[in-house]
Amino acid sequence: MSSESFVELCEALLTPPDYALTKFCTLDAKTAIEMVVSTGSNFIDDWLVRERTLWLNLAALRAGRLHRPIPADPPHDAPRAEAVAKAAFAMDDPLQAELYIDRARWGAVDAMVGMNYFSVNTIFAYLIKLRLLERKQLFKTEEGFSEYKALYAAIMAASKSALNADIAGNKTGVTA
Repeated sequence: MSSESFVELCEALLTPPDYALTKFCTLDAKTAIEMVVSTGSNFIDDWLVRERTLWLNLAALRAGRLHRPIPADPPHDAPRAEAVAKAAFAMDDPLQAELYIDRARWGAVDAMVGMNYFSVNTIFAYLIKLRLLERKQLFKTEEGFSEYKALYAAIMAASKSALNADIAGNKTGVTA
C-alpha cells in the first residue's frame, strides 16, 4: 500500500484531529524545521524534534565542510539524531549514509511507539515507515554510482586541465 492510499484510508477511520496530524508524519526537512509549536501529540512532537535535529545538524556539518557560515548552532534536542547526523556525514558512500539515516529513523520510530499497539501512534508510526520504504525504492544504486563516477571524472578532468594550464602558463613566464 502506498502512503497516499494509507492516508486516504486514515481519513475515514481517524478522528479529524488525529487525521490532521498525519501531515506531520513526514521526512520533509521544511516541515520538521518550521513546525516548532506543539501539535498536541507527544509522538508527533518527538518525531518532529528528532527530524529537526537531524536535518539542522546535517546542514551545519555540510556548511562547515564547504567553509560557509553556519546560521545558528544546530539543535541538540535529540542527541541520538545528532549522533546519526555526524555518523552519516562521516561516511564516504552517500548511498550508505542515506540508508544508515533511514535505518536510524526506523529504529527511532519503533522506540517511540513502544509496545502500545492499539494507540493512534501505531498508525503514525506505520505511515512514517511506509514513507521510509517509498524513499528507499527511489534509490537506484547502479544509476547513482554511474552518475557519481561521471561527476567525479568531470571534476578530475577539470582540475587536471586547470593544473596543466597553470603549468603551461608558468613555463612561458605568464602568471595569472
